[in-house]
Amino acid sequence: MSPVVVFIIIASYFGLLILISQFTSKSSDNKTFFTANRKSPWFLVAFGMIGASLSGVTFISVPGDVGNTNLFYFQMVLGYLLGYLVIALVLLPLYYKLNLVSIYEYLKQRFGFYSHKTGAAFFLVSRTIGASFRLFLVATVLQIAFFGPLNIPFAITVAVTIALIWVYTFRAGIKTIVYTDTLQTTFMLLAVGLSVYIISSKLGYGFADAYNAIKQNEYSTIFDWDWQSKTNFFKQFLAGAFITIVMTGLDQDMMQKNLTVKTLRESQKNVFWFSLSLVPVNLLFMSLGVLLYIYAAHIGLEFSIIDGNLRFMYENAWHSPDELFPILAINEIGGLLGVVFLLGTIAAAFSSADSALTALTTSFVIDFLDLDLNKSSESVKRTKLAVHIAFSVLLFIVILLFKFINDETVIKSLFTVAGYTYGPLLGMFAFGIFMKSKIADKWVPLVAVVSPVLTYIVAQNSVEWFWGYQFGFELLIVNGLITFIGLLLLVQKKDI
Repeated sequence: MSPVVVFIIIASYFGLLILISQFTSKSSDNKTFFTANRKSPWFLVAFGMIGASLSGVTFISVPGDVGNTNLFYFQMVLGYLLGYLVIALVLLPLYYKLNLVSIYEYLKQRFGFYSHKTGAAFFLVSRTIGASFRLFLVATVLQIAFFGPLNIPFAITVAVTIALIWVYTFRAGIKTIVYTDTLQTTFMLLAVGLSVYIISSKLGYGFADAYNAIKQNEYSTIFDWDWQSKTNFFKQFLAGAFITIVMTGLDQDMMQKNLTVKTLRESQKNVFWFSLSLVPVNLLFMSLGVLLYIYAAHIGLEFSIIDGNLRFMYENAWHSPDELFPILAINEIGGLLGVVFLLGTIAAAFSSADSALTALTTSFVIDFLDLDLNKSSESVKRTKLAVHIAFSVLLFIVILLFKFINDETVIKSLFTVAGYTYGPLLGMFAFGIFMKSKIADKWVPLVAVVSPVLTYIVAQNSVEWFWGYQFGFELLIVNGLITFIGLLLLVQKKDI
C-alpha cells in the first residue's frame, strides 16, 4: 500500500475525531472530563463499548490465535455473559449508590486509606500494561504500512500514535470518548465484515461456500473437554466470567463510561445489550481467523512450531500469528483489504487506548492526589493536564519496552498479565461485598503483593502438584482466592 494512501487515510480519520472533539468539548468543564456530567445516552455507551472491549487485540490477535487454539476462545466469550450479569446486578448498583467518580473510592469507604491506594495502584499497573499492549499493535501496523517504508524509527511511530490520542481527548475527556467510541466501533465492525467478504471472494467463495469452509475446517473446533488442557471448557468459561468481572466491572477504564449514564437502570440496560452483542461479534472475528488460515494455505505459506509457538514463513523470515492478518491484508492481498484493515486496526486500538489514557488520569487525580472537582477550575485543569501528559509519556516508554520482550501472541500475554495484576482487585472487592468484617487496613498492600507471587508459584508447579493439571486463564480466580484468604487473616479479632 502506498504511504501516500496510508497518510490520507490516517489524516482523514483523525480529522473526524478532531471534529467530534470540537463538538463535544463545547461548554465543558472539569467534571465533563471525568463524568460527562452524567448525561451520556445509554445506547451510545453500549455501542461504543463494543469497540472498547474488543480493541486492537481482538482485531489482530483473535484471528491470528485461531492457529494456536482453534475457536476455543469462544468458550471464554460465553463466560463473558455471566460476568456481565454480575456487573449489572451487583457492581453497578453499588457504584451508583455511592455516587463514585473513581470506583476505587469504594475501597476507601469499606476498608480504609491503604486498601484504597492499593486497589488504585493495581489498576494503574494493570491498565498501563494493557493499554501498552493494544497501542503496540496499532503502532506495529502503522510502522509496516507507512512509517517503515519512509525509514522512520518505531519510536517516532509510537510517539505520533499517542500524540494523536492525546490531542482529541485532553479537553472533554470521557464525554468525547463516548462519541468517538461510537464512530470507531462502526469502523471496526465494518472492517471485519468487509475483510470476511473480501477474503471469501479471493478464495472464490459465496456466503454458503464460506460458511461451509469455516464449519468443516480443522481449526473450527469450539469446545475442549480435556480437563488437563489449558483450554478446557469449564476453565475457559469460568475464566471468561471472572476476567469480565475484573477487566470491566473492577476496571476504572470500562466502568467510567457506564457511570456517565444518568441512571442505574439505563446503565444496566447498556450492559445487557452490549454483552449480548459480543457473542456474534466475537464469532465473526474468529470466523475471519479461519478464513485467514485457509487463504494462507491457499497461497502456500509454511507453518511450523518453533520453541513451542506457532510461526509462519514469509519473505524468508518467521513471523508470529499476530502478523498474519497485517501481512496478508497489506502486503499480500492489498488494495481495498489493506485500506479496510488499516481503518479497522486504528479504530480498534484508539477505541480502547483513548479511554485508558483518560481513566488512568482520572484514577490518579482522584485516588492519589485527592483532587476536589469543586475546586478552582484553573487549578483542577492544570493538574489534570499535567497528569494526562505524564501518562502519555509513561505509555510511550512501556510500549518501547514491550517491543523488546514480547515473544508470544498478544492475546495470551494480555490475559496472563491480567491474571496476576487484576487478581488482588478481585479478592478485595469480593471480600468487601460479601464479608461484613473490618480488617487491619495497613496490611492490605502486603497481601496484594504476596498473592500474585504465590499464584505464580502455584502455576509453575501445577503439573507436579495437581496430577498433570495446567492452569490457563482461570489463574485469575486462584489469585483472587488467595487475596480473599489473605484478607480473612486480617480480620480484626472483635469482628470474628
